Amino acid sequence: MKVWHRGHIGDARECRVPLLDHGLLYGDGVFEGIRITGGRVFRLDAHLARLARSARAIGLELPLGQAALADTVCATARAHGAPEAYVRVLVTRGVGALTLDPTDCHEPEFYCIVADIRMFSAEIRARGLRLATASQRRPRADMLDPQVKSLNYLNNVLAKREARLRGYDDALLLNGEARIAEASAANVFAVVDDVLVTPPTSEGALPGITRATVLECWRAGGGQAVERPLTAYDLTGASEAFLCGSGAGLIGIASLDDRIIGGADRPALAVLAPAYAAYAARHGTAF
Repeated sequence: MKVWHRGHIGDARECRVPLLDHGLLYGDGVFEGIRITGGRVFRLDAHLARLARSARAIGLELPLGQAALADTVCATARAHGAPEAYVRVLVTRGVGALTLDPTDCHEPEFYCIVADIRMFSAEIRARGLRLATASQRRPRADMLDPQVKSLNYLNNVLAKREARLRGYDDALLLNGEARIAEASAANVFAVVDDVLVTPPTSEGALPGITRATVLECWRAGGGQAVERPLTAYDLTGASEAFLCGSGAGLIGIASLDDRIIGGADRPALAVLAPAYAAYAARHGTAF
């Protein structure tokens, strides 16, 4: 694992986060998770553009321009040296007084972390995920818009913790209307009547970069894909379901609350996995 902070790239144990940083104290900041695959950073420009949108949404000024951010990611990836890895870039409000008031923070902090991927094991990928429905609901957009990738991820953390303590691999988060938002850290897809369906962002789903890529790849292959609300009933009645995300990649869902979903062959995923890999090879930034 390598970390960039204040112009220096080193090991994670060398990095020091200031105690009075608002990102540490209050989750006041934004981040991006980016995949490195085949020795290339996947859709780096799209990720950094989304980082900038998230920062604007919370009134946070990025400390570096887009080109400098991209150079930093690539330099940290080179230092890590692995062709398959995970990148986390984050920007905090910076150091301020011990108060909620963010106007006392004058210098945002930027960090770039590149590490090995440790999302799901090969065994879990082979059999598919066992999901549990989280007891907590996704906050509404008028509380904290899920389109902002903020450092405030406690809702997701508690959902994941609950699922793991109950013996499941991951959690499915519902919104206040009992419709599917997403998993703890990935978007949800289902094949319903031969149509690929994913919840729209208005349901509480993050507008994922991998999610957009999956939709593009499926439509390019002649398949029909739509964004519409999904319920747990839709998911368990689907012929196939899977998650996608920068860390998770594409991974099948075997069951929800111990109810089996589809069969073991997962034909849509069998088509999408190589299509996604080919897309990544064409849309990656070499480092």
